[in-house]
Amino acid sequence: MDKKAELTEFLRTRRARLQPEDVGLRPYGGRRRVPGLRREELAQQPG
Repeated sequence: MDKKAELTEFLRTRRARLQPEDVGLRPYGGRRRVPGLRREELAQQPG
């Protein structure tokens, strides 16, 4: 696996572990296609 693919997989698995409620966000939308935080939700988080 190349470095880019490894990083992609790493980030995907870490995002999948978190739910919006875990980081203080209200869930919106309803059903999600993939588990965890959306990229936009993650980008809103500090640090």
